[in-house]
Amino acid sequence: MDRRRLMAAAAGGVVGGVAAGVAAAGAADAAGPAVSLSGLRFVSLSHVNDPETTNVFPGDPPFTLETIATIPQDGYFLQFVREGEHTGTHWGAPGHFNTGQPLADQLDPADLFLPAVKLDVRDRCRHNPDYAVSIKDIQDWERTHGRIPDGAAVIIWTGWDALWGTPAYPNQDADGVLHQPGFAVPTVRWLIDTGRLGYRGATGTDTFSPDVGTDETYTVSKLVYQRHRISLEILANLERLPATGAWILAGGHINRDGAGSTALIFGIIPPGVRA
Repeated sequence: MDRRRLMAAAAGGVVGGVAAGVAAAGAADAAGPAVSLSGLRFVSLSHVNDPETTNVFPGDPPFTLETIATIPQDGYFLQFVREGEHTGTHWGAPGHFNTGQPLADQLDPADLFLPAVKLDVRDRCRHNPDYAVSIKDIQDWERTHGRIPDGAAVIIWTGWDALWGTPAYPNQDADGVLHQPGFAVPTVRWLIDTGRLGYRGATGTDTFSPDVGTDETYTVSKLVYQRHRISLEILANLERLPATGAWILAGGHINRDGAGSTALIFGIIPPGVRA
């Protein structure tokens, strides 16, 4: 299925049809009538990387920009970028945490285009920076919005996006331990066991990681990063993403044997779906 028809199906809210089309992406499609994509709305879920403000995970290389060509001198403008593959808003490939799992250049385009749901857990995280999103949180959300589609991007909005670019974002204590919310380990096991995270799918968050910051074993990440599942991290503008009905499209450059990519991640919102 070509990208135009895939996106058109998303615009119509046909989640099952898109999922089936993705699974059969290699099959030939009969020609269909032209469709309009003018009703789609696009939201950037990425922060702008700026050496003055970009927070980096402790131990990662600093983010720097160096001007190496200018229009007056060279006829064009160009910067030299130094960064880790997970600088700023990014997605991670399964091989980031699990040896033998796919790396960035081994993923399929369909792994980066997923139905998205958003859980607003800001109230719980405001008073507990170590909050772990529970199975009950998911089930309460589903009672209002319906079952999470299989193979979805399950995104938590913790409120940490409002702290981006400040020392409060990493929220390290005197021992250097991070204090950021994340998913509880049983929650991610449940999402996987029930197919909500399947062969493909994603967790998403506005923090550094799907793990609670105090868990230095990265247990949640090791569970998520298997098969063709990815993790979307340091997301922005989540107030503009609806609780359900949208899709995410993750871009970015692909490095050979890459652990993921700094990315421009789009929320794609069909007509009639409101944030």
